[in-house]
Amino acid sequence: DISPLLKDPVAFRTLIDLLEDHVKASFPKIDFIAGECLDSRGFLIGPPLAQRLGIGFVPVRKKGKLPGPTESISYSLEYGKAELEIQSDAVEPGQKVVIVDDLLATGGTMCAACELLKRLKAEILECLVIIELKDLKGSEKLNSIPFYSLLQYD
Repeated sequence: DISPLLKDPVAFRTLIDLLEDHVKASFPKIDFIAGECLDSRGFLIGPPLAQRLGIGFVPVRKKGKLPGPTESISYSLEYGKAELEIQSDAVEPGQKVVIVDDLLATGGTMCAACELLKRLKAEILECLVIIELKDLKGSEKLNSIPFYSLLQYD
C-alpha cells in the first residue's frame, strides 16, 4: 500500500526524485513513460515522472476507458482474467518507453502492458516499479525486458 507515501508531499517528491535520477542515469534518450492504470496507482506515478523528464505519458488502461481505436489484450490474474488497452496511436514504431507501476507481484499486468507496447513496435527500455514482491517471481515473466524496483520484499 503506497497510500502513506502519497499523503506525504516530501516522501512523494523524494520518490519521484529517485525515479527521475534512475531513468536519467540509465537512459539518455527516452520518448515516453507508460503507466499502468488498471488500479490507478501507476497513473499517479507516471505523469509526474514524465513531466520531470520533459516527455509525454501514455496510459495503459482497463478495457473501455480509452477513447478512439485501441489495441487490447486479455491476460490471467491470480484471481481471474482482465483486459488492458492502449490507444493505437499512443507511440510510433521505435519510440523508447519505460513502463512504470507501483507494484510488481505475479507480473501478469506488467507482461500484458509490455505486449501491448510491443504490438505498437515501441522499444521498451525498462519496467520500473516502486515495490517488488520477490517471492512471486513476477520479474521472471518479463523475459529479456530490463526490470528495476526501488524496494524488494520476500
